[in-house]
Amino acid sequence: MSVATSSDRGVTTLALDNPGNRNALSAALVTELAEALEACAEDPSVRAVVLTHTGSTFSSGADLKAPPSPYAFVALLRRIVALPKPVVARVAGHVRAGGLGLVGACDIAAATSASDFAFTEVRLGVAPAVISLPLLPRMEPRAAERLYLTGERFGAAEAVRSGLLTLAADDVDTALAPLLDALRKGSPQGLAASKRLVAARVLETFDRDAEDLVQRSATLFASAEAREGMTAFLERRDPAWVL
Repeated sequence: MSVATSSDRGVTTLALDNPGNRNALSAALVTELAEALEACAEDPSVRAVVLTHTGSTFSSGADLKAPPSPYAFVALLRRIVALPKPVVARVAGHVRAGGLGLVGACDIAAATSASDFAFTEVRLGVAPAVISLPLLPRMEPRAAERLYLTGERFGAAEAVRSGLLTLAADDVDTALAPLLDALRKGSPQGLAASKRLVAARVLETFDRDAEDLVQRSATLFASAEAREGMTAFLERRDPAWVL
């Protein structure tokens, strides 16, 4: 099992639980997480969902050895955005590439002050195409331009300024406690209806752009540059294009 589930007073926590693989997004993990979210959607006792992780990495991005199909990953991201319950990301560590898509799909995203992030796709010969579906409607445009193009690592404070995160704190659990208590006070109908309002623009982006971005992603991943980038990553060397 790659997703650990626990519950406390109407809040179900789903923890990515494959720390030995840095919670890389394998086909199996994506399927398991989608099934866990569907169970939360159908359970009337669940008021909200917390998406978190075990180990020091929330997610390192796609599992290059056993990746999910782009369509399966798009469906997972859309499931988070469209879930009729609030989904809260809780990060205490590193987030890379596709992992940022999970964070961006959540309604509220919180991290420890020491957490760090990076859109590493550009350094592998690809682009953050599919994860743009939840991210670009929510991120500040100039921040997205810089972070997408440079692939540089950035901290939690910058993630808040960019719109990727809602908040950052030294103790993320203490910071999240009043927010989770506030969600517990919301009616199921009120929470679902309010979420539909705030998520509508993101879902419009999925409906309009998902197929195009899946095709772009597939073309990039099949390219010679991407093969070189991923081989270099696995061999822990610079790819051929680095000057």
